[in-house]
Amino acid sequence: MNEVTRFNATGARIDDAETMPHSIEAEQQLLGALLTNNEVYDRVASIIKPQHFYDPVHQRIYETAVARISKGNLASPVTLRAFLEDDEGLKELGGPAYLARLAGAAISAFAVRDYAQMIHDMAVRRELIALGQEIAGKAARADVESEPRDQIVEAEQKLYQLSEQGQTESGFQSFLKAVTDAVNVANAAYQRDGGLAGISTGLIDMDRKLGGLHKSDLLILAGRPSMGKTSLATNIAFNIAKAYKRGIRPDGTEGTIEGGVVGFYSLEMSAEQLAARILSEAAEVPSEQIRRGDMTEQEFRRFVDAAKSLESCPLYIDDTAALPISQLAARARRLKRTHGLDVLMVDYLQLVRPASAKDSRVNEVSEITQGLKAIAKELDIPVIALSQLSRQVESREDKRPQLSDLRESGSIEQDADVVMFVFREEYYAEREKPSDDRLDEIAAWQERMERLHGKAEVIIGKQRHGPIGSVELSFEGQFTRFGNLVKPWQQGGDSEF
Repeated sequence: MNEVTRFNATGARIDDAETMPHSIEAEQQLLGALLTNNEVYDRVASIIKPQHFYDPVHQRIYETAVARISKGNLASPVTLRAFLEDDEGLKELGGPAYLARLAGAAISAFAVRDYAQMIHDMAVRRELIALGQEIAGKAARADVESEPRDQIVEAEQKLYQLSEQGQTESGFQSFLKAVTDAVNVANAAYQRDGGLAGISTGLIDMDRKLGGLHKSDLLILAGRPSMGKTSLATNIAFNIAKAYKRGIRPDGTEGTIEGGVVGFYSLEMSAEQLAARILSEAAEVPSEQIRRGDMTEQEFRRFVDAAKSLESCPLYIDDTAALPISQLAARARRLKRTHGLDVLMVDYLQLVRPASAKDSRVNEVSEITQGLKAIAKELDIPVIALSQLSRQVESREDKRPQLSDLRESGSIEQDADVVMFVFREEYYAEREKPSDDRLDEIAAWQERMERLHGKAEVIIGKQRHGPIGSVELSFEGQFTRFGNLVKPWQQGGDSEF
């Protein structure tokens, strides 16, 4: 942490060492207990990291001890001596003899967890002080480039990171930690007997292809108008929110164990229109009848019952138009802090504004996609962003979309972990109906329509961690609902579908 020169009311310099929250005694007690009994590490590992120590020498002692303990080796004043003999800071404290004094002065391992919590809390307070001074310093400077609104967003982001991690920057991490995290994720998947590694979309075939929605992934869902992008996104959002359950996770913490809390940015439709779509699906009342109010008493009762059952669904909608990417990120952080957040959806990418005007649309979209990927990593959640496709699809014989059809495709294709296309061949076939006097063509067209009716395809054009390919879904246009498609061999028999 950077040292900051501060002054009191009379202009005299305040010594940071005296005023910054810290407890050298607590650090000495914890290190002494650790060097006396290495098993203590298991009780403090989840609370304290080397950077939480105020004294840089204590940081290095703890770091060296942890490195040895993690490998199953003994960490004692004798074994650490070889690694810290040439440490200039330790020499000032008396050299390797200081390690022996630490171990000798340790009173009890019983209170070690309390010492660890105290050291951690003081480290967070020091970071808060530094952050407060940085915010005050920036606010005091009149800078044309830095608007107050941008400063608020930036300050909020840093405060969020501090509240989540106990530090403003994570910086580099050792390969050992990265490998351990990877093994833990693989172990969790193994315990599920080949089940989903991510959050289920509620669509079985899509889950099998994607392995669910993975944390920190950016997924792009693209398609031409009327293909059903928004419908599929609302279906997935509704399925996840409906399945939400909270409980104790495998690591012992409390949180989401099934489904999730969903945030939905609807930049095109109003929250009321989006809710009507979801209710249409749940109540099985065609959306155009809901709009017109053309419902029978039974249908209206079904509509009201569906609304009551969905009241407690953790689905949060923000329908503010033309949101800048910085505001979008700030609101997502706020939602996670207040209600929790497991999945974020953006409908749609081209309607999000960049934080500042760029010289080209390609650069603007690049900033937006990078911002969405940053949100996914920072909040550790999957982000699904909808995207429009260029008109060149319409001019081709084969209307199936591909990666090159993405508008401003370079950055979208590059930043996304998964790119999916919604494709309904039925939509194009309807518009290719031959004239009624061509009987042979009419018969072939009707046969084609029967084959395509009620079917949709999600084409996975890119997947960073898995296979590409196609997923067939059912589509009920009147309820704007996608579902699992029953295969011919599953009809008439028992099936998990």
